[in-house]
Amino acid sequence: MRTATIFVAHLLVMALTVVAYAGEYFVAITTSSLPNGVVKEPYLGTVYASGGCTPYRWSIRSGSLPAGLSAKESSSTRSYVISGVPTTGESSTFTVEVVGCGGHVSTQNYSVAIEIASNYSVTLYWNASISPDIAGYNVYRGTVSGGPYTKIGGLVTDTTYTDTTVANNTTYYYVTTAVNTSNAQSGYSEQVTVEVP
Repeated sequence: MRTATIFVAHLLVMALTVVAYAGEYFVAITTSSLPNGVVKEPYLGTVYASGGCTPYRWSIRSGSLPAGLSAKESSSTRSYVISGVPTTGESSTFTVEVVGCGGHVSTQNYSVAIEIASNYSVTLYWNASISPDIAGYNVYRGTVSGGPYTKIGGLVTDTTYTDTTVANNTTYYYVTTAVNTSNAQSGYSEQVTVEVP
């Protein structure tokens, strides 16, 4: 009886080891969508992957990036950074591929619309921070509620900011942070939603 119990426990340990070993070769792209952009405004979109083993190898498997953008893997190879300044209003579809060091492949399709800048602008107002030694504020914008957000403009020393880089038919989500004289930054403020017609 004692021998049978030890034997069963040994099998369970071996089974767990085999599952963990096999799973480490399966890489998967975890980013489901990328932000849209605006002509002549800096663009940044990042595709992330997890699982498998590094280094990952990234590429655009099919389609093409919007004009003015290029892609490069991060130093850790766990992400693929798409950046640049779009030059043309267009919609582009493309497929990103990542290959783990074990040879497993994962792909994801994306569609990115580059809009021509709108005739509209968005003006934001907020209450001054009550913290001491405030040097100014950073303004962040995203196209998905809850982020990710991208910093726009430089440090704002007033409690108002006008965003002149919005696109038509787009909903934006804004947050601000306070920055003190030691360059320490607060957390995000409450999010504000603005719909540009």
